[in-house]
Amino acid sequence: MSPVTSVPLNDGRSIPQIGYGVFKVDAAVTADVTGQALAAGYRHIDTAKIYGNEEGVGQALRDSGVARDEVFVTTKLWDDAHAHDDAIAACEASLERLGLEQIDLYLIHWATPSQGQYVEAWKALIELRERGLVRSIGVSNFPLPQLEEIIEATGEVPAVHQIELHPYFPQLELREAHARHGIVTESWGPLGQGKSDLLENAVITEIASAHEATPAQVVLAWHLSHGIVALPKSVTPSRIVENLAAAELVLSAEEIAAIDSLDRGEAGRGGTDPATK
Repeated sequence: MSPVTSVPLNDGRSIPQIGYGVFKVDAAVTADVTGQALAAGYRHIDTAKIYGNEEGVGQALRDSGVARDEVFVTTKLWDDAHAHDDAIAACEASLERLGLEQIDLYLIHWATPSQGQYVEAWKALIELRERGLVRSIGVSNFPLPQLEEIIEATGEVPAVHQIELHPYFPQLELREAHARHGIVTESWGPLGQGKSDLLENAVITEIASAHEATPAQVVLAWHLSHGIVALPKSVTPSRIVENLAAAELVLSAEEIAAIDSLDRGEAGRGGTDPATK
């Protein structure tokens, strides 16, 4: 049984707090490593059309022997399908590649404010949910003004907002907005994507040593302590297992506060700023 707990969504469903992310996982190995993750106990898999590996995720699900209703599957709408009809077709294509009848969570991958089509895309996701092709809907990489705009325009609040988030870039303003709206915060790049010294930071390594844990496990446990859903990615078998075991690590209030203090603000961002995409 997976040690991972689930957090409630605002639509009455729930989402496992640690998921296996397949961003930049080569399509040729996706089925194998995703199968390893499922065997290790992951019950939440996060992919996207643009990753080019939805087929491998689907193959792993079929080969795993795990019942479909036990695995939470997320995929995403890419930027070239923000128009309403294109978004419907894009979701149907993702379902075909995954070999699934229904997606658990479908996200708009980026707001891409310069295109000005994110409201239309959001309306399409609402329709997809109403049709039963997806169970929950949300967004990814939305600046706060665009997040507020889609809610104002439709009256529909995303269940999840997936954003870059880690101790160096904790996204406090967005998390406060999520709390007001009842949106679950989900973190991509929770370990910093190797773009900083986060896992070598003395605060992290000292806490890891005290718990006989890895630095990655400490960072993931920090996410969980704040109610954040984390999507670590690794193709190394031992790390796949270690990352999931972070669900069993409990940090003290003092340790959480020490990690909170690592906030570098905008300087901590490692990826693209959604406001400029």
